[in-house]
Amino acid sequence: MPVSTYSLRISDAEHAERCERLREHLQQEGLSGVVLFDQSYILYYTGFAFIPTERPMAWVMSAAGEKGMFVPRLEVEHAQANALVDRVEHYPEYPGNPHPMAVLKRLLDDMGVQGRIGADDDGYPWILGYRGPSLSELTGAAVQTVRPFVEDQMMIKSPAELRLIEESCKWGHLAHMLLQRYTAVGRTETEVSQRASDEATRAMLDTIGPIYRAQATWGSGGGAFAGYRGQIGRNAAIPHALANNITFQPGDVLVTGAAATVWGYNSELERTMIIGHPSNEQRRFFNHMLALQEIAFEAMRPGVRCCDVDRAVRAYYEQHDLLPYWKHHTGHAIGLRYHEGPFLDTGDETVLQPGMVFTVEPGLYVPEIGGFRHSDTVRVTEDGIELMTYYPRDLDSLTLPA
Repeated sequence: MPVSTYSLRISDAEHAERCERLREHLQQEGLSGVVLFDQSYILYYTGFAFIPTERPMAWVMSAAGEKGMFVPRLEVEHAQANALVDRVEHYPEYPGNPHPMAVLKRLLDDMGVQGRIGADDDGYPWILGYRGPSLSELTGAAVQTVRPFVEDQMMIKSPAELRLIEESCKWGHLAHMLLQRYTAVGRTETEVSQRASDEATRAMLDTIGPIYRAQATWGSGGGAFAGYRGQIGRNAAIPHALANNITFQPGDVLVTGAAATVWGYNSELERTMIIGHPSNEQRRFFNHMLALQEIAFEAMRPGVRCCDVDRAVRAYYEQHDLLPYWKHHTGHAIGLRYHEGPFLDTGDETVLQPGMVFTVEPGLYVPEIGGFRHSDTVRVTEDGIELMTYYPRDLDSLTLPA
């Protein structure tokens, strides 16, 4: 009896099943085929991760199920080795003469993708200065968006996807633990973040290197990461601050972030930490932040709408006169993209279903003190939620010596 080998990736069979569901949708809609330009969509259906540039790339599938990639010459071998497709067509270079999209037109004609076409965009989107014809201009076809179907399909994570997100949580946890260990008064965010991220990544690659691929295109690239992104002291009151090599000081409120990309899948772990004995006001806002997150956890279960989770959280802001410190919704889905839909927001009526994965991160931002935000990655189960991140959340565990 053959011994099976543990695999930390999405199987070819699962990619094929995803494509089959999309093909069935094309047939139901009377579409001759589909053209996808979005890098996350292409990774989802083909397992092919690439860096999008001004050179247009696309995945094509006919209603009959034939699959092809359209790439620049420099991506040919990359696509042939990694994309689960029947054919790879290429052009020499962008902008080129004739324009690269002439090759895409020939590919579509050859695959019988004409008349009514599904697509995520009506042409390759503006990326790094790209200019070119729309898909409808190129083909003369009626282009119908398939984004809602694709997004709905990506919302519900399979068991294999959940395993990859769990693996991401594990290594994000390690990176964050090291970040907390090395943070000290007089050190800078750059040295601490770099040290924690490097050590966590080396441990990760020593442990799962033979079966690991990041499949990340930008940013952290490969491995685990933990840092502050400038959310230190009063700058912590800016939710999307940028790193500035800030030196840690006694009394600083710190908002962290830790993650690891595993075969393209992401998680999110964020914590609020304080250097030195917390002041009464720091403790008060920290406790409110914990209460806000607990309200969201309690509200999340199958059948509940995303908007109702956010409304429950916002009601707490109102009841405790905290709205001046509110800046964003309760959370968002996460998976192949760091931000995915649906969103835990009053404007999103999507119903929670088992298999959805969200970040839960209501925050408080006090200009004169700093920001207070935990973010945990959670999955919706048959009867509620399960926290996939498991780092300590209490203030005592997150108070650093001054």
